[in-house]
Amino acid sequence: MENKKLGALAFLPLIVFLGTYIGCGIVFSVMGAESPFGYFPRHVALLVGIASALILAPGVKISEKVDVLTENMGRSGVMMIVLIYLMASGFQGAAAAIGGKTSVINLCLHYIPVKLLVPGVFMMCCFISTAIGTSMGTMAAMAPVALGVAEGAGLNPAIVCAAVIGGSYFGDNLSMISDTTIAAAEGCGSEMRDKFRMNFFIAFPAAVLSLIFYGFIGGAGSGSIEVGAFDLFQIAPYIVVLVTALMGINVAVVLFIGILMTFIVGLLQGNVALDIAMAVGDGMADMFSISIVAILVSGIIGLVREYGGVEWLVGAISSKIKSRRGAEYGIGLMSGILSAAMVNNTIAIIVTCPIAKEIGEKYKIAPKRLASLVDIFACAFIALMPHDGGMLMITALADVSPLNVLKYSFYMFGLIIATCVTIQFGLMDKKN
Repeated sequence: MENKKLGALAFLPLIVFLGTYIGCGIVFSVMGAESPFGYFPRHVALLVGIASALILAPGVKISEKVDVLTENMGRSGVMMIVLIYLMASGFQGAAAAIGGKTSVINLCLHYIPVKLLVPGVFMMCCFISTAIGTSMGTMAAMAPVALGVAEGAGLNPAIVCAAVIGGSYFGDNLSMISDTTIAAAEGCGSEMRDKFRMNFFIAFPAAVLSLIFYGFIGGAGSGSIEVGAFDLFQIAPYIVVLVTALMGINVAVVLFIGILMTFIVGLLQGNVALDIAMAVGDGMADMFSISIVAILVSGIIGLVREYGGVEWLVGAISSKIKSRRGAEYGIGLMSGILSAAMVNNTIAIIVTCPIAKEIGEKYKIAPKRLASLVDIFACAFIALMPHDGGMLMITALADVSPLNVLKYSFYMFGLIIATCVTIQFGLMDKKN
């Protein structure tokens, strides 16, 4: 298809998608519906966006537009993301089925000093989220436990909520099996381990400062905490995944090894192989929706690019950016705003990465730096949104206002500040 220079109009499909999805969510929220953003699913809203994309450039045959759409939907990079999504979720399901997730939680709880409950909860969530690769999974697993501990010790539940959310997003932003890490690294053309290292040197100082703040204002717990038993054997698959990923082995191979390890551990403990296989299947099924969304978004982005939208955006940003520093701020804000708007950091990353690559090529920004910026801002912005799913879940459990929790979200604010410092002073000025 001959490239049609539609300029800003090329982004109409994305605007239609966002307007449909977010608009319907807001309407159902006002109506008081439960799970308001679920009434008009993302993938259905994307179909509306695709319809608008096919209407653009009327001089071009529909068949040619569909060819561009499907070619971009089936790109090898997108298929790799989908494969990794499915395997990562399958691994998480299998590891949970053999008791691995429970053992990880109990292992952390076993070693928390009673006087340091809040920083201890934060550290636990950091470790667990890094191990299992999901913020929502960590919050779902840890929130009831942490809030129960907080209630028994007479701690401020809002502080505990903030510690759980911050620690959960620490791993979501860093873990080798996190969908945001996978999407950012694959989307920007970076090696997973390089992106991890880049993020770590930004996230670690923010986490340390957060621990200090939580230690001073978190309050002292009292009494003893009864926790369940843990089995180091059940934790082995998580350790194997982390170690092999850090060794630089292909992430798909890493996850295959992790799934194989869950079968070995499960069988040695007397579990039925069929039960573990069903857990893998259930875990993969949980990612079907997000996989379809990733494929459809890639198709829309392909049409936007074909219509000259990315070229226009890069030019528009370039006209206002006079330096590499401005480019990095622009990429970060783009990812963060999309994440907050769509209430999904993974989709925001998928949308932002192709544009970030274009800008990165112009300003000689390394892929690992691009992946780091896109991931950090997407995770940080959504974690501070009162309407984020994790925030809604944990504040409902604690019966506190999201605004009260935001006052103690030291890690998320610290992560944004630390990243801005590296941009402003060029502390991680990695060129291609």
